[in-house]
Amino acid sequence: MTGSTLDGLHQEWLKRPGYKAAYDALEEEFGIASALIAARARAGLTQEQVAERMQTTQTVIARLESGRAKPSTRTLERFAEATGSRLRILFEPVPVW
Repeated sequence: MTGSTLDGLHQEWLKRPGYKAAYDALEEEFGIASALIAARARAGLTQEQVAERMQTTQTVIARLESGRAKPSTRTLERFAEATGSRLRILFEPVPVW
């Protein structure tokens, strides 16, 4: 499947209430995973290299980057340090519809 086909399918599925609700519920995890991947890419490191710097395993890094785990603040701090990044946590107001 091409990216455009997957994007189209995703857009179509977003019209389904159950799919959209499940997708929206995962927004936080997707955001964290995306930020972790971006930090590692900016640092030019592999998952294995980040794992070595954090004194953990590549599997743990892969799990963090997949969004399947909710990391603690301490884990995020260690990841930031390993990638030469600064961790910032902020609260954004929720739009009222």
